[in-house]
Amino acid sequence: MENQKKCLVCNKGPEEIPVTQFYYKESSFFICCQHIPVLIHDPQKLVGFLPDADKMQGV
Repeated sequence: MENQKKCLVCNKGPEEIPVTQFYYKESSFFICCQHIPVLIHDPQKLVGFLPDADKMQGV
């Protein structure tokens, strides 16, 4: 299971960079510390990585 804990954007795992788990649309995902700001401020950049990212608005 450890090999599945990789950032949905860059595919880096916890052996390379800190990653955290989050839940969206009844699924769980992992994202690294470098891409958390994208998730928060510009989630449209996650189109292709996260379902319905094009419908999300950043804060």
